Amino acid sequence: MRKLIVASVTALMVFGIMTPIMAETMGAVTRIKDVAKVQGVRANQLQGYGLVVGLANTGDSDTKSIQTMQSIANMLKTYGVTVASSELKSKNVAAVIVTAQLPPFAKPGDTIDVTVSSIGDAKNLQGGVLLQTPLRAANGLVYAVGQGPISTGGFVAGNGGNSQQKNFPTVANLPSGAIVERDVPMQFSNSGSISLSLTQPDFTTANRISEAVNYRFGSIAMARDPGTVVISVPMGYQDNVVGFVASVEELPIIADNIAKIVINERTGTVVMGANIAVDSVAVTQGGLTVKISQTTDVSQPPPFSGGSTTTTTNTNVNVQEDEAHTIVLPSTANVGDVVKALNSAGATPRDIISILQAIKAAGALHADLQMM
Repeated sequence: MRKLIVASVTALMVFGIMTPIMAETMGAVTRIKDVAKVQGVRANQLQGYGLVVGLANTGDSDTKSIQTMQSIANMLKTYGVTVASSELKSKNVAAVIVTAQLPPFAKPGDTIDVTVSSIGDAKNLQGGVLLQTPLRAANGLVYAVGQGPISTGGFVAGNGGNSQQKNFPTVANLPSGAIVERDVPMQFSNSGSISLSLTQPDFTTANRISEAVNYRFGSIAMARDPGTVVISVPMGYQDNVVGFVASVEELPIIADNIAKIVINERTGTVVMGANIAVDSVAVTQGGLTVKISQTTDVSQPPPFSGGSTTTTTNTNVNVQEDEAHTIVLPSTANVGDVVKALNSAGATPRDIISILQAIKAAGALHADLQMM
């Protein structure tokens, strides 16, 4: 694997893409577009209130979901049918909230996916059809309209007191179920410059991005802060900003990240990078097992002896101490070496979590521990 990385770095240097400083640092090569995005290019959240019809008696009840009956009455009124909401007793309809993400640069006529979620006491949305629902943004304007048959991906089946449920039948999807009616203007170039926002702000990564851009196009980039890199559009790309952004996004860099170990004590899961540094440390792993058991004996007297049956309880205590395993690691070791040694000593995942916490407390582990 290391030979492959070295070969890749060498090939990139030959074509003059990587900077000399990047070539000296061995690490995972990635593209700028994978660690940063152009400011001004973003999605927008949409939301609407609608009705799902055609349910098989699994919709909202008329006694607990008054808003559903009122919505049905209002809808019928638009078609010239006047009926009081108190007279409606339909369980084939459910009130729902419809949500969607309007992607950047979506144009009128494009379709987007929507999610339909019950807000009443409907039991199942399976087989339903979403009626035409306007989807609004935070500014109150309608940007899309959703309608069509929905798919729950789950079910509820049963009879009497026995039932079986798969997934969540009160939440459904409608792929390509909304039509975009209005686009959102995107301005990603400001006064002849663009700004890149790092996904994970980092001083080193921001500096490497500016160095990579300057090495390729000249002194046009500057890291304003750990999360932002400002790039001036060269004169040759003033009429082709999209092509310039595409060229910048494809530049390779070596991203730098903070050493971190993520621990989930509930499931015994440990996720870490193998190159996290560890100082010289000695780890002793052993276990003390105490087992207490009880047995009951029954004493039965001989026939016609006049005695009575009695029971006695015997308590057995067994203490077993496992052999301790002492592991001594040099200062050149990393977390991968520690975990490998602990696994060879028979440590369980929870033992490894406790030992890593102890090494961190001893000041020998140079990484952040994040508990989930």
